[in-house]
Amino acid sequence: MTSESSARTSRRRRPRKEHSLWFKVAVRTVFSLVGLFLLGVIVLVVIYLRTGIPQPNADAQKQSSIIYYSDGHTEIGRIGQVDRQDVRLSQVPTTVQHEFLSAEDRTFYSNNGISPSGIIRALWNNLRGNPEQGGSTITQQYVKNYFLSQDRSVTRKLKEAMISIKVDHKYSKAQILQDYLNNTYFGRGAYGIQAASKAYFNTDVSKLTVSQGAFLASVINAPGLYDPQYGAAAAQRANARMVYVLDGMVKEGWLSQAVRNQQTFPTFSKPKAPDYGTGPKSFIIEDVKAQLKSQLHLTDQDIARGGLRITTTINQKDQNAAVSAVNKNVPSQTAQIEALHAGLVAQKPDGAIVAMYGGSGSAQTSYNSATQATMQAGSQFKVFTLTAALEKGIPLSRRYSGASPLVIGGTSFHNDLHEQFGDIDLDTALSHSVNTVFLQLNQDVGPKNTMLTAQKMGIPATDPGMTKSGSPDTDINNVLGVASVHVADMANAYSTVNNGGKRATPYLVQKVSSVEGSYSYQAHPKTTQVVDKSIADDVTNAMSHVLTDPGASAHASAGQINRPAAGKTGTTTGFMSAWFTGFTPGQLTTSVGMYAGAGKAAGTKSLAQAGQMFYGGEVPATIWLDFMQAALAGQPKTPLPPLSAANRAATATQAPVTTQPSTTSTPPPATSTTSSPSSSSSSSSSSSTPPSTTPPTASTPPPTSTPPPTSTPVPTAPRSTTQPPASQAPGGGPSRSTAPAAP
Repeated sequence: MTSESSARTSRRRRPRKEHSLWFKVAVRTVFSLVGLFLLGVIVLVVIYLRTGIPQPNADAQKQSSIIYYSDGHTEIGRIGQVDRQDVRLSQVPTTVQHEFLSAEDRTFYSNNGISPSGIIRALWNNLRGNPEQGGSTITQQYVKNYFLSQDRSVTRKLKEAMISIKVDHKYSKAQILQDYLNNTYFGRGAYGIQAASKAYFNTDVSKLTVSQGAFLASVINAPGLYDPQYGAAAAQRANARMVYVLDGMVKEGWLSQAVRNQQTFPTFSKPKAPDYGTGPKSFIIEDVKAQLKSQLHLTDQDIARGGLRITTTINQKDQNAAVSAVNKNVPSQTAQIEALHAGLVAQKPDGAIVAMYGGSGSAQTSYNSATQATMQAGSQFKVFTLTAALEKGIPLSRRYSGASPLVIGGTSFHNDLHEQFGDIDLDTALSHSVNTVFLQLNQDVGPKNTMLTAQKMGIPATDPGMTKSGSPDTDINNVLGVASVHVADMANAYSTVNNGGKRATPYLVQKVSSVEGSYSYQAHPKTTQVVDKSIADDVTNAMSHVLTDPGASAHASAGQINRPAAGKTGTTTGFMSAWFTGFTPGQLTTSVGMYAGAGKAAGTKSLAQAGQMFYGGEVPATIWLDFMQAALAGQPKTPLPPLSAANRAATATQAPVTTQPSTTSTPPPATSTTSSPSSSSSSSSSSSTPPSTTPPTASTPPPTSTPPPTSTPVPTAPRSTTQPPASQAPGGGPSRSTAPAAP
């Protein structure tokens, strides 16, 4: 064998060089990425080929949104009627056209209809669950207007890109810009630049100035944030956006610096109020729209475009009963009382609002008496103090003196009409709404706990008088209902008692769908246990005496319901507001509030004529009675829950604690004097000396001087169980407490 042959043999036997692991991984990764890329390209091509171009001004986009009763078939009303008048691009000043390009797409004339970076950013935000962001081209925005914008899925974004490329290839840039300007939502119910010119400036599009055009190009970014009708902050945002637009015009060579420097913030036309029709249903429609925005997070554009089918929680029979009850009882008063208003809200335990009366119609009044107007709550707040007392371990059998007046820190408080009571338990004190007893109870509980209990049960801290300078949570008077609340809030708070201590989130929208099927929503009722069930049941039992005890504040009115029920009256100083809120166990909670006055004067006129009275146990309780009897017709009578073992035992022993109200208690703050419009003194209290500014403390011990009599306590004045004269409240002796006039 030659040396050459030996060398060849040696080379054949040499092992092949093995590549390292990282090299193999890298190669395989590259091949995988290339494969995925090619697969992605194929998918995009398929999507592109299968995606058609929707027709301009599709009929589905012009349909109104329809609002239905809870049956999903009977119509309440419509919203989202489109205000649009198409114009040719030649009618739009060239400068105004460029302002829209400066605001939204400065490469409009050079791009192919999409912004890859914008698409990637939008997809990434969608995948992360973040809010939708901008970055789309004008072509993409135009295309998006053919889809219900509530659909913010990745699929819709891909379709948008595919259609945009096709539209850019099929139509001229001038046609795309014209269609964009005619189909964009500008706010104030205006679709298209012509409608927007009329809505904001009451002028034709051809007469728009540079500043007006810059504003319209700015407001489309977010009409709800940039329309100056929403306040100074919105105007500032719009101004900043206009600066961006006008500076961009200079940068792109579409506007000279000299003309740019001449521009100022434009003057606007007064916005037109939305037309929801007339009658009580108009307020329901208005509140439905508000809830679509606040709870479903739909934009004004989503709603204005239309095509939604909205099923509410409003029961047609119950709603008719509410309107009938108000119409039956209020007209007899309006002949004597100027601008009389009544609000009613009925709520199921899960938070569903089945009836709402906000007024005779938005054309007649500017405020929804059920959800917008606030009025001082009066003795309705005693329920919150009672709840806080039970949570602190004070039983319903705890007895206090009902003597009047009661002097606290130099301030004299008295019962309505100076009515006198002996030593009475909390059941009796609540049924007769005895001020002096509940002021003492509020000392033992602590005024702050009364306010915190009201809040956790459903009264928002933002309601007037709940939290403010002057610290109402340290004011002994807060038990008399100095805070001003919405009828809807009071219904929800009392529903917490009715629902075994579970606070519900009120809702008016049951479900929503779109005509194209691209959007759907289903309400999911939410409740939270905020009060122990046994305590809520005990409060219910105490409230039932308001209706069942002869001479109680609502016995002659709401007490005639002929089924187990519970509730509480409320009346304020000077009869500026009157309330009744009550429920049937586990079924329905209804609140009725009344006040007089219009506009800024709302709640500052007395409900009563000179020399007369207007109690919550009268007209409000009668409205409640008529409504509940009609709404519950045919439904079973549900029993009251049993008393807790603790209160059954305490009631059996009837252990007395106090006999005389304290005259040396720590006084309430200075804001309780009658000189303040938000004072916590009432028509059932008077101030003998100026109170100090030291707040009462929850630790102040109740007096224990003389034991009470063992006989059943009764008022010192006899009470008739027959219908009282007009100058008295139902039940004979008007013992209702009052709170100060609403500010």
